[in-house]
Parts: sequence; structure tokens; C-alpha cells
Amino acid sequence: MPIVAQSTETTDWVSRFADEVIEESERRAPGAKHSGAGAPVVVVASGLSPSGPIHLGNLREVMTPHLVADEIRRRGHQVRHLISWDDYDRYRKVPAGIAGIDESWAEHIGKPLTSVPAPAGSPHPNWAEHFKAAMVESLAELGVEFDGISQTEQYTSGAYREQILHAIRHRGEIDAILDQYRTKKAPAKKQQKPADEAELEAAEGSGAAGEDDGSSGSAGYFPYKPYCGNCEKDLTTVTAYDDDTTELTYACTACGFSETVRLNEFNRGKLVWKVDWPMRWAYEGVVFEPSGVDHSSPGSSFQVGGQIVGIFGGKQPIGPMYAFVGISGMAKMSSSRGGVPTAADALKIMEPQLLRWLYARRRPNQSFKIAFDQEIQRLYDEWDKLDAKVADGSALPADVAAHSRAVRTAGGELPRTPRPLPYRTLASVADITAGHQDQALRILSDLDPEHPLGSLDEARPRYDRAEAWINTHVPADQRTIVRAEPDAELLKSLDEPSQQSLRLLLDGLSGHWSLDGLSHLVYGVPKVQAGFPADATPKELPPEIKTAQRTFFALLYHLLVGRDTGPRLPTLLLAVGQERVRALLGE
Repeated sequence: MPIVAQSTETTDWVSRFADEVIEESERRAPGAKHSGAGAPVVVVASGLSPSGPIHLGNLREVMTPHLVADEIRRRGHQVRHLISWDDYDRYRKVPAGIAGIDESWAEHIGKPLTSVPAPAGSPHPNWAEHFKAAMVESLAELGVEFDGISQTEQYTSGAYREQILHAIRHRGEIDAILDQYRTKKAPAKKQQKPADEAELEAAEGSGAAGEDDGSSGSAGYFPYKPYCGNCEKDLTTVTAYDDDTTELTYACTACGFSETVRLNEFNRGKLVWKVDWPMRWAYEGVVFEPSGVDHSSPGSSFQVGGQIVGIFGGKQPIGPMYAFVGISGMAKMSSSRGGVPTAADALKIMEPQLLRWLYARRRPNQSFKIAFDQEIQRLYDEWDKLDAKVADGSALPADVAAHSRAVRTAGGELPRTPRPLPYRTLASVADITAGHQDQALRILSDLDPEHPLGSLDEARPRYDRAEAWINTHVPADQRTIVRAEPDAELLKSLDEPSQQSLRLLLDGLSGHWSLDGLSHLVYGVPKVQAGFPADATPKELPPEIKTAQRTFFALLYHLLVGRDTGPRLPTLLLAVGQERVRALLGE
């Protein structure tokens, strides 16, 4: 089966960006062959700051170039997806909600993230590595192939020394570019509603968006921040610099320490963000890198970087702006809040294919939500319908492309569930059986008696994801607890039509004991009672039949689980088992 048709007719946003990136790459290396051994490598990039949990909004920073890189790779081109870990950024604030973190951690503000201790109990050597590790594991599960670059390693090894010296030699030009966008703050406008801090936080993408653009002290403008040799913080000001010798003197406002170093051999500092980012574009030859809303507005890092990159002899990459990723039932995400869902959190309740599809099917500038509530069941239904349409050839081309990008990469298929039973059914079974796997296997095998499951492994990992969702995201008062004893009082109070409906159901149980059979039975009972055939369609029935069905369903739920609603009745009946159903319904 072909992975994706390599036609000139683009059907989705990924293909269109891949076309642009390949064309731009060829412009930069005219005459070079761009496929086969020895071909120039197309470079796409992402930037992630491991300053806290790397949330699902940050994941768009990776998935957008990943999908484009993978399409380019499928077409036979050499491509490299860089992820710059901005672990040499400063620790800017104490994040809320992370276990073991309190305000005493404020003493680390201003240090590089790799110089901050990891949260208590972590096996990792520092703060950055702790939060990086979870993301690396999730990216592997998602099939994302990348080359990771630690900015701590790059800066402290001296890899950027020439770029730093070059920036400082041209600091006047850089200052002039930045000065075009420096304006005095206008008086605050009266807001229609309070600013949503979480929304502002969620906009943070690669690098430190709130970082200043360089210091202006007695030495004039300087696009470089040394980390203090005493307290390790970046609360420093350059007080003198000699262009000939590269001697630099700085003073730390945090601890009062001051020293003079030679910048041509000093490796404990970094370029300010608005200079650092375009320097890296030039250094790595980046052709494609998306950015969040904060980096794409007028006067932002991306716009300014487009002018500064020329100082380093490079070109600005193709850089689409990507929109927010929200969470169904929650406010927009903020990486400073410890409870913000991450890729690892999502992968506990959904398969990688579904998560990849959510990012692949929407253009980068379209916002979307990832469901952690009941909406996940509808999303899975939608996914399964698409899967079926792709299989029978009835899906639209753009949907086929998004599906293909979800289930496979250029390297091959992602592991998938052998028997992908409906997620909502699996969730109901996991809910009712409360961890009893033998019971779960019995129920799932009854769904289709002609093709029973040989093992619960056939329904995994989807079953495990549904079970995790039930256990971690469904409130206790919404969980299903089957009655231990019949509701004798309710059974005694039933009128003749209600008793008749139960008798019709009980009489049909044995002959309809499968998911489809029970669906036909429970919907058919009110029809038969009203004098219609059990297989009559809604168009053939009067409106009051729907009311009768709802009344009948509510009665069954009360008798089985003591509530007005619950899991789908066919699944519930299978889960309870014939013998117990008969007892609870008064037989």
C-alpha cells in the first residue's frame, strides 16, 4: 500500500509546506540534486524550553515540522529535524503545581535550567533533563524522528564562539534593528475582561519570549549575557568591552560579583533570545521552523530575527504561526502550571495514532482541542469511521492524507491494536469490570460471538488506554456500580406495561446475546409493545416511540445500576451477564 501519493496535486497543508520547503531548499543550493546519497540535507527545526512540563501546546512546535519533514522524507529527500533544547535559558519563575516545588526554589531564578536541581525524587541530574526526558519518551512513542541539540552543550563547549564574537562586532547594527521596534509603553487601555494569564502563558513557544533584547550599560548595547561566575545567575551587566582583545568586564547585581574575562575563550553566557534564534537559523541552515503566536506578532522574535539573520549570513526560514491547542473541559494551557496535560498524559488515554491525527488534520493556524473528558469517545468514533472509509476507498483525499500521516511515518507503520473495538465500549467494560481482566475478556468476546477474542491482548493497547481514562478522568459519581441485589420495591411498583416490557426483554435475551443482537432487542421492545415490528425504522414510527424508548431505558438503568443513565445498554447487559440480568430484572 503506498504511503502517500507523490503527486503535484497537493491535498493537505503538510504537502503544500513540503513543496515550499523543497523549493526553498533548492533555491539555496541551486544545481544540487536533492535526493539520493550525498544530496543536501533539508533542515527543519523546533525549539523547546524544558522549564517545566512540556505541554500539548508545545507539542505543536514539534509535530508541525515533524509532519513536514516526514513528507519530505517520504519523497526520497534527505531531511533533518532538529529539536533545540533551550536548556541554557534562565530559570524564570517557580512553576506552580509541581510536587516538591515551593517558593524556596525562587533562589534559583536567573540560573541556567541545567544548573537548577531536578524536582525531588527525580533520577535526572537537573531540572532541564527531568522535563526533557518525559518529552523524549513521548516523541519516541509518537514516531517522531529528530536530532536533539542541547544549547547548554553548544554554548559551554564553545561551538558558538565565532557567532558570539561576530554578533558583538556587529552589535551596533543589531541594536539599530532592534531599536526600530522599541517603543515606550502606551498607557494601559481599559480591558473588556481580565487578561487570562493561562492564555498568555500558553503562547510561549521556543526560547524565552519575555527575555530582554540586550543590556545597555556603560559599555553601550550588548547582545550577550554572561552567567555570573559566583552565583551562576544572569543578572549581570557588561560594564566594559575591548573589541581588540575581547576583554569583557561584567558585574552581577544579584551577588555583587565582578570579573574580567576574554570572550574569545569564555563559555559561560549566551546571546539574548532575539539574537540567539536567528544566529541558529544561519548556523544550522534551517529552512522551516514554525513559531507560536508570541513569536509571530509585529515586532516579535520571528519578525526581528528575519532582519538579524542576514548579519550572520543566513536566511529566515519558512515559519508558519501555529495557534493554541486547548483541552476539552479546561482553560488554555500554561506550562507554568504543574497540572497542565503533556504528551505523556495524552498517551496514557489515547493511542499515538489518534494524537498524531489531531495535529495532522488541522492547519497550524487553526486552534483545536484535545479531549480528556467524555469528548474523547466521540473523537474515537470519528477516527474509527475515518479508518473504515480509508479502508473501503470512500474517504476524501485530504482525509486519506491525514490518516496516513497518523498511522505511519516514512519509517513504517506505528504499532496498532489488532482488534480496534469501539473506545466507548472498551471504556464501559473497563468501568463495569473494575480491573477484572477475565471478566473483561468474557464481555468483549460476547460482543461478536462468531469472532470471539482469544486474548485481551488483541484489544490492546486501546483497551489499556480506555481503562486508564476511566480510572483517571471519570469522576467517582459517574462510575458504574451494578446493583448487588434486585430493587424489590421498584419491581413491586411497576405497572402492567412496564412489567410487559421487561418480560419481552427477558424472553429475547438468549437469542440476542451479542452486541448487535442486544442493540436490536432493547430498541425493539418499545416498538413491539406499540404494535410495530422490532425492525421498523424511525421513519415508520410515530414520535412517541422515542419517548417510550427513553422511558424503557431509564427503567433498565434504575434496575441495573440505580441511576437514570449509564453505559450503552447492550454493553451493560453483556457486562452484567445473563444470569445476573435476569435476577436484577425480577425473573
